[in-house]
Parts: sequence; structure tokens; C-alpha cells
Amino acid sequence: MQKQITKLNFKGQHIFIGLDIGKKSWRTSIFTEHYEHKTFTQPPDVEVLVNYLHRYFPGAMYHCVYEAGYCGFWIHDALKERGIDCLVVNPADVPTKHKEHTNKTDRVDSRKLTRNLRNGELDAIYVPKRSSLEDRSLVRTRYHFVKKQTRCKNQIKGFLNFYGINIPDEVATTHWSHNFIDWLKQLKLQQPSGDQALQTLLEELVYLRQIIARLTKSIRTLANVEPYRVPVMYLRTIPGISTLSAMIILTELIDIHRFATLDHLANYCGLVPGEHSSGEQEIITGISRRRNPQLRALLIECAWVAARKDPALVMVFNRLATRMPKNKTIIRIARKLLNRIRFVLKQQQIYQPCTVSIEQ
Repeated sequence: MQKQITKLNFKGQHIFIGLDIGKKSWRTSIFTEHYEHKTFTQPPDVEVLVNYLHRYFPGAMYHCVYEAGYCGFWIHDALKERGIDCLVVNPADVPTKHKEHTNKTDRVDSRKLTRNLRNGELDAIYVPKRSSLEDRSLVRTRYHFVKKQTRCKNQIKGFLNFYGINIPDEVATTHWSHNFIDWLKQLKLQQPSGDQALQTLLEELVYLRQIIARLTKSIRTLANVEPYRVPVMYLRTIPGISTLSAMIILTELIDIHRFATLDHLANYCGLVPGEHSSGEQEIITGISRRRNPQLRALLIECAWVAARKDPALVMVFNRLATRMPKNKTIIRIARKLLNRIRFVLKQQQIYQPCTVSIEQ
């Protein structure tokens, strides 16, 4: 008498899972190699998904994907720990049909991810280690507080302009120095309400400056320990690169070796031109909108300093400035600066400025 097989075994088979991540629930789609199994809503819990897969597809090889977003990479790490292959993808790079653009729902998105995963049409983004992400968070937090400080300074300037208050010559050239802050604190308007409004803005500015000073100190301390101590030392030999600049570069790039070429690295930083070409018509646009915003802004800022201090870059800047605006010239200088950064980090050696430019 033939026995009935009651135990499932999917050994050697591939199961594909697409997750549309939400704060309160996940929309999950599961495909096998040949058919669509199910699309359902589940709690935002990795264990719920893992238990479901082990129950219905025991022994299979699981492949999961979700889009990068507010949830970060903890889902990726949790799935990896449980033996599930997981990709995190850029939402802009997911192939999408026209009807999926016009009829966008969580169900459509999860099924689209699963279909593209099964077809091998997705490119995963780089997922850093948790420790590297936390170091990056420290540096980015300072960046965001500097932006808040700039906004607060602009509010104070706008406040003074609104009431026609002129800044005295003795403090006009030292904006935001202690003398300037003291002058603002002693400033009196016609009404107590106006005084309170100005003092509140000043209190916010002082508070932000204290936070930024504390964050800066923490970043400098971090720069003196492994794995940052030696790379920071090398990067600081490049004109225009300070300790803070080096830490931004290192925490954003994480691993310079993941960029196979300079073009790959420049594309990540947003220092490549866009292009719209069709047939014989070729249209080269400005620098790409795809970029790491912190890195591109930093590289352009550092390029202005390097263009004055590095003899080779001085010659290149002067030559390019004769045939194009300076704001376009500095983009090319930033790319050359990026090349120096890549060389120093890959070769693990200090930068030796050239007295004669050999770059074309």
C-alpha cells in the first residue's frame, strides 16, 4: 500500500518575496518560479514572514526585496540573519509598466517588486554595516543642525531688515562673532513684544551653536580612532580637505573599493552630466540630479579651496575659466579633486601636490 506524503519539501526551489513596507503593515507578495502564490497584508514583523515561509515552503531558497526608504536597513539585516537572501533597491530604478504608474497601490507595488526580482531585473544598492550607519548618522546630524543654524541666522537678518535696523560698522565685518551676538542681545525695539521675538531667535541660535560644537567635538574624537584615523590622515594631505570634510567623505563612501572606476564614483557623487540623445541628436544637460547631496555639496565647496592651494588645479582652473563660466569650471575641478581622494584612499598614501599640471 502506497503511503501518502504529508510533509512538504521545497528543497532546490526558489521562492521570491516582494515587500511594500509601511509603518503599520507590510504588503507581501510571494511568487514561486512558475506561478503567483499569494499577496497579503501582514504585521510589520520579520518573524511573521519567516514563519509563513517555513510553514508553506520548507526547505526552499528564499529571495526577498524591498525599496529603500524611511525604514532603513534593519529589515535587510534581520532577514539575512535568518538565512533569507534580501535586496534593497532604489525605488527610481524599479522597472514599472505604464498601468502601474497610473494605478499605484501597495498591492501593485509589492507584486511589481516580486515579478522584477524573479526576472532578475533589479540592481541592489549597497547596504553598509550597522556601525558604519551610526557613524554616518552622527556626521549627518551635524550637517542638518548646521542647516538649521543657517536658517536661524537668515531669520535674524530678515528680522533686522524688516524693522530697518542697520548693523554698525564695528560689528558688520564680523557677523555671528561674540561681539555681534552681544550687540544683538543689547538691541532694543519699541515694544517688549519685539524684544521678546528677537531674544527668542537669539536663544535658538545660541542653542544650535552649542549643539553643533558638541557634535563637532564628537566627530573629531571619532576621527582619531579606527577605522578612520589613518584615512583621515591621508585625506588631510589633499588641499581643501579638513578633518570634518574627511569624515563626511569616509562616512558617506564607507568603502572606496565598491566603486570600480572613477566614473562610477563620480556618478554616485553627482559629478557627471546628464544626457538626452535620440538618433543623431545629442543633448548634454547639466550635472545629474542623481547624487549624494552631502558629498556633491562638500566636493564643490572643497574644490574652491583646492583651486587656490593646489598648483596643478590652479593651472587647470585658469585654463578652463577662459572658455566657460566659473560655476561650470568648479564642477570639473571637483571631479579632479574626487580623483585625488580616490587615489589616496585606494593606495593608502599621502597626496603629493604637483608643481606642473599634467592633466588634460
